[in-house]
Amino acid sequence: MPRYFTTPSSAALSRRGFLAATGALTLATTLSACGGGDDSSGGTSAKRVSQADIDKAMKTPTELTFWTWVPNIDKEIALFEAKYPAIKVKAVNAGQGVAHYTKLRTALKAGSGAPDAVQIEYQAIPTFTITESLLDLGPYGATALKSTFVDWTWAQVSGSNGEIWAIPQDTGPMGMLYRKDIFDKHGIKVPETWDEFAAAARKLHKADPDVYLTNLAANEAAAWHGLLWQAGAKPYATSGNGDITIDVDSPVSQKLGAYWGGLAKEGVIGTEPDFADSWYAALNKGKYATWITAAWGPAFLSGSAKATAGKWRAAPLPQWDAAKPTSGNWGGSTTAVIKNTKNPIAAAMFAQFLNGDPASAKMFATEQFFFPATKALLSDPAFVDDAPSFYGGQKVNQVFADISSTVNSRFQWPPFLDQAATDWTETVGKSLADKTDTVRALGTWQSRLTTYAEKQGFTVTTS
Repeated sequence: MPRYFTTPSSAALSRRGFLAATGALTLATTLSACGGGDDSSGGTSAKRVSQADIDKAMKTPTELTFWTWVPNIDKEIALFEAKYPAIKVKAVNAGQGVAHYTKLRTALKAGSGAPDAVQIEYQAIPTFTITESLLDLGPYGATALKSTFVDWTWAQVSGSNGEIWAIPQDTGPMGMLYRKDIFDKHGIKVPETWDEFAAAARKLHKADPDVYLTNLAANEAAAWHGLLWQAGAKPYATSGNGDITIDVDSPVSQKLGAYWGGLAKEGVIGTEPDFADSWYAALNKGKYATWITAAWGPAFLSGSAKATAGKWRAAPLPQWDAAKPTSGNWGGSTTAVIKNTKNPIAAAMFAQFLNGDPASAKMFATEQFFFPATKALLSDPAFVDDAPSFYGGQKVNQVFADISSTVNSRFQWPPFLDQAATDWTETVGKSLADKTDTVRALGTWQSRLTTYAEKQGFTVTTS
């Protein structure tokens, strides 16, 4: 039965989403090479590695280096080593977030010191594919794993020319956690639409000025992108020749800006920074009646708001169109292989086993408490039927498993996500905190990000 972690390090890991800003790259000199790989990097023209070569490599004594921030991952590695005794894997924690990606970029630039395999978040993949740093895993048999994983996760790791840049490990489909006791006290039903959510926000805060329906953190670009994703926005789109479409000020974005900016101006939602002491205290004392979060949120909250045990429940996000349920994603990561590894076969097979082997994938769910990316686990009664007392015996995993099937598979990330997140915080996020014009701030975000992309050598268009 899945348990829920409570340690600070595990909690921080579970919300890694955007908090691992990937760091800017100087891209102008690499844009001419962004149109997919050659025979050595993969792509549709890459030659499939023969089974004979795979068998030989997996019987050849080899040591792989794997950079990962996942705690206690030696347990999953042991499963791999038991199947392939000739291959030893050395797990190295190179840091989390900025530290992890900075060290990786430094090693890649130096041409030495990079690992064979590496943990990479979904949104960070374009940062490394545009510099041709990752190995296409397709020729190494990864295409056979497509049906193993939730469709939208496979889209996140796939290239425009059929490349497979990484293997999904965990996910963060977005939903809503809510205080049932507060809802019951004030006669609020679980909102199914965003209009109902706004009405509930006004009703609740009027009835009790010390309580807000939710907090949309002004420092959390991750949540905003997840809400964009749910609403069907396409803020970024890149092509192989260095063109990028930036449309963070689209009509869909403006709809979100008007909605959330309006609620912030009215003072009926909070906008304080999340994952700070005051925010933790607010959750424990009942200042916020909901938390718009991701599938890792239930585990995180049960360790961070123990005073509220038994009072929370889970539900899907409110919808813009109740007839077409959809959600976005916030968080999750993958295992990728560095293109210049001296052990491509062993590293590729490791990445596939680590996340695709049923026993290893299940261990991530039961040992590290990750929310699964595999279809099998998301339908496994041992996982979805878990009914933690913190949520009043509700089958929370089932709620988020159902939500996972509604995540749109077409959302894309830019190869400079760190800049996008920074610019969002200094424009849109600031407008929420200051209760100024959020729609206008979207235009500033668009302008700043466009200028940055052009300076990096991109040809920028808007849709």
